[in-house]
Amino acid sequence: MTDLTVLLPYIVFCIVMTGTPGPNNAMALAAGVKVGFWRSMPLVVGIAVGVAVQLVMIGLGLGAAFEAFPLLHDLLRVAGAAYLLWLAWKIARSGPLRSDGDERPPLGFLGSAVFQWINPKAWAITTSAVAAYVPAADFRLNIVIAALVMVLVSVPCVSVWAAGGMVLRHFLFQPLYARVFNVTVALLLVATTVSILLDG
Repeated sequence: MTDLTVLLPYIVFCIVMTGTPGPNNAMALAAGVKVGFWRSMPLVVGIAVGVAVQLVMIGLGLGAAFEAFPLLHDLLRVAGAAYLLWLAWKIARSGPLRSDGDERPPLGFLGSAVFQWINPKAWAITTSAVAAYVPAADFRLNIVIAALVMVLVSVPCVSVWAAGGMVLRHFLFQPLYARVFNVTVALLLVATTVSILLDG
């Protein structure tokens, strides 16, 4: 991964995959709305660390286990999809922001890190990264480098979504705007989940 002909395309891959709409960014957007930018950062960093750990685990053999037992991978995908649809339902049904300040992000650091194991897009990102970008020579070192790059790229990319939520925050104390926003985010979550499952 120290070769720029590999590293630069991999960085672009990380930007595209972690910066575009998906379950993680929908959660970051919702967290930015509910609690603002800085209180969303544990969720954002948890997402980045969770994806990086997953990438390392796949590189160190979990991918081979899934090839040997494809049903396990399918079960995780179905569980992930079910959770995301439940989360979309909760977001769609949530009301306007409350003025008492008693709002919480959807998940914290640990929750968002663990969530990556049932997140279909995270699986797509990490398996593609290992298969397409990690050179076979010095494989373990390259896996660690790939994971570090993933963290360094995904934190700012996902943070943009939390910042976007913070910008929208002051509109969402009004019930009509809140309903439109909540339903839109829920539909985005459903759409990305379905498209990832169909692609997989």
